Amino acid sequence: MTIKVIMDTDPGIDDAAAITMAINDPEIDLQLITTVAGNVTVDKTTINALKLVRFFNADIPVASGAKLPLIKHFEDAARIHGESGMPGYDFPTDLPKPINKSAVEALRDAILASDEKITLVPTGSYTNIALLFSEYPEVKDNIERIVAMGGSLGMGNMTSAAEFNVFTDPHAAQIVYNAGVPIVMVGLDITMKALLTHDSIEKLPTLNETGKMLHDIIINDGDNSDAGIAMHDVNTIFYLLHPEAITTKAMWIDVQTDGPAIGETVGDIRGAYHDGKTNADVCVDIDSAAFNKWFLEEVTAIK
Repeated sequence: MTIKVIMDTDPGIDDAAAITMAINDPEIDLQLITTVAGNVTVDKTTINALKLVRFFNADIPVASGAKLPLIKHFEDAARIHGESGMPGYDFPTDLPKPINKSAVEALRDAILASDEKITLVPTGSYTNIALLFSEYPEVKDNIERIVAMGGSLGMGNMTSAAEFNVFTDPHAAQIVYNAGVPIVMVGLDITMKALLTHDSIEKLPTLNETGKMLHDIIINDGDNSDAGIAMHDVNTIFYLLHPEAITTKAMWIDVQTDGPAIGETVGDIRGAYHDGKTNADVCVDIDSAAFNKWFLEEVTAIK
């Protein structure tokens, strides 16, 4: 039984690792990749998605999406991911072209055409998804759930309050959380626990060419510490395949869209302010050893 998935993404180093897993794991049927401005500009995120599709010779369409957030000024993360977004490895240069549809049109068509409900996996800002829901709300009926990297119940990584993906386009995040579609918040509460250890990273190039590719881009990730490197976006795929390794808590999430806390995801942790209603399953804990073991096993299995 496979999970039909669409990834909306801004590769980015950790996005590249997440796309790698989604393309190659037999339990995931990756239908479409749409790109958005985030870690770097959308022209670069689109090229990076095409590099990965070409690297794996995968027959997966790529559609380019939003160049800017809905309202907020755009601020990228090139300081973390480098100017290209995916430095360190010489990818093929004979790249396929993105399809002749905008990301929103491609999302609409793929979701409505699917004979099974789609799982949306946004790993960048949520601009494309917000535009999709605003322009074509009928797609919601054919979405199983959204498994979204972003947010935090505690400290952010852009400000003390805000995580990058939500901070990049908080107005889009507000639309997505209020859309009435089931959503899993895969935020910093677990992604900063499930670091890919330096021991795991050192093993990657010994596994195969995919391991070498991932190693060569991951070591350029600025989100680095003595304990390891945060592979934020990969946690979405790990959740899809191994939910038993992650603890979630249902709560209501509000998104701050102005002021010094712009981009903050505020959880009603006591269930005190929304009449007991919830709009998200928030990931609050993870088995980090299981995450590292799985990561290496996934790469090893790629031929």
